[in-house]
Amino acid sequence: SSELSPSFLLASIPGLEAAQAWVAIPLCSAYVLALLGNCAVLLVVRAEPSLHAPMYFFLCMLAAIDLALATATVPRILCFYWFGSREISFGACLLQMFLIHTLSAVESSVLLAMAVDRYVAICHPLRHAAILTNGATAKVGLLAMARGVLFFLPLPLLLLPLPFCGSRALSHSFCLHQDVMNLACANTTPSVVYGLTAILLVMGLDAVLICLSYLLILKAVLRLAAWRERLKVFSTCIAHICVVLAFYVPLIGLSVVHRFGKNLAPLVHIIMGNVYILVPAVLNPIIYGVRTKQIQRRILS
Repeated sequence: SSELSPSFLLASIPGLEAAQAWVAIPLCSAYVLALLGNCAVLLVVRAEPSLHAPMYFFLCMLAAIDLALATATVPRILCFYWFGSREISFGACLLQMFLIHTLSAVESSVLLAMAVDRYVAICHPLRHAAILTNGATAKVGLLAMARGVLFFLPLPLLLLPLPFCGSRALSHSFCLHQDVMNLACANTTPSVVYGLTAILLVMGLDAVLICLSYLLILKAVLRLAAWRERLKVFSTCIAHICVVLAFYVPLIGLSVVHRFGKNLAPLVHIIMGNVYILVPAVLNPIIYGVRTKQIQRRILS
């Protein structure tokens, strides 16, 4: 298949091809902000002993994932926008696609682990330290990585033998499974079925379990007598809820655009793709920086 389709063409911004170098400036600025914010989180948690707890170790995992996800995509997009390097090889496209889907799955797993951490801390506070030890946190991170790789490694392998003999133009400025799969001129049913199954069993299941965790948290919070006490307990979850929304809303939006947006303007696909890649990476450190006084103090110092 790589001989029939040695490369794909990344999507340019319709109507703004001549001004792409200028359009790339805010994209580059968002990428730099994501790098600075997530590196700051990693350095602050490392330097601040009071943050050596499971919740902040999970936050470090999120920061590392966001750094890897943004770095796997944005520099290549900037090369296209600034230097006109539109073609991406078949192998590089499959690798980028694998990294995007795998890292997204790992991030989803870490968000679920953070929700469980909040549930145990609020509903079983006396057992929290015994259940979520540093060793258990490390094991959860390794399991999240293994889960992402095992579920999403078959995606590029299923595309590898397919012929690509028609259009080579992608609808995003990077490679996604459904986007690449739609360009194949062969039966893609196994790829469609497996891709949908993997997303439902990873992101779909994680979303359901996160919602269940917060329903149990809400039930426990409502048992408290005083409203002030309820707000104080639930406020510890606000940052995580915002981070969950920052991840799942762009993910759902991109999925809806792929499924029902065939008649939408190409610009919508490009914007949704860039939002999906960059919004969590930019917002996560800001959200936790605003909500965590120790992180604020360390950054200011």
